[in-house]
Amino acid sequence: MARTILVVDDDPHIREVISFALEQAGMSPVEAMNGQKALDIVHQENPALIILDVNMPEVDGFQFCKELRKTSEVPILFLSSRDEEIDRVVGLEIGGDDYVSKPFSPRELIARVNAILKRNRQSATPLSKDSLQTLKHGLLILEPEKHRVTWNQKTVELTAREFSMLQAFLTYSEIVFDRDRIIEHSCEPNSFISDRTVDSHIRHIRSKFSELGCDSIIETVHGVGYKLGSCR
Repeated sequence: MARTILVVDDDPHIREVISFALEQAGMSPVEAMNGQKALDIVHQENPALIILDVNMPEVDGFQFCKELRKTSEVPILFLSSRDEEIDRVVGLEIGGDDYVSKPFSPRELIARVNAILKRNRQSATPLSKDSLQTLKHGLLILEPEKHRVTWNQKTVELTAREFSMLQAFLTYSEIVFDRDRIIEHSCEPNSFISDRTVDSHIRHIRSKFSELGCDSIIETVHGVGYKLGSCR
């Protein structure tokens, strides 16, 4: 079955060029003219990857990515007419997987898309029996088989990467994790994850638990990294 790719750009000509290239490569493009429509389509179509323009009116690409990363880890390839290092860095640190500047070669774009999809397939390794074991700590329960987390019997909605990070903390509950070790235990091989991205995921996890009344989910060990809190 052809993989669905969501193309988000306010320029209809660019959407047409990208969609044609994707079809020629055996993929199934779906188009959105702005970030708001794209958010609706993501939940309907469950795309394998999103090609996302940075500079759009109303909801721009960076805003869209930040909102999407609250609930989804679908790969994102950013497009931008600005070839500035700060844009590339910001795009990657808020959760993007790659960044292509306009004007672009459709062949290069398809090559980048294929590389991201291949990397994601390779990271989907079979789960061991230990990795499916229910983990408990304080009022926290994590059930890998159901991809479910509860605290004090309240469900906590985590993205795939946030879930993996919390699972690592629970599996090695006595360890203080530096950022490299967090990346090693919770991210796919060869992915670009910066220290700031790790910190961002930790903030999101803390915020979601704090909303339910838990302010001790992950503690900071100054000068070292993070460790699992009491979860009470």
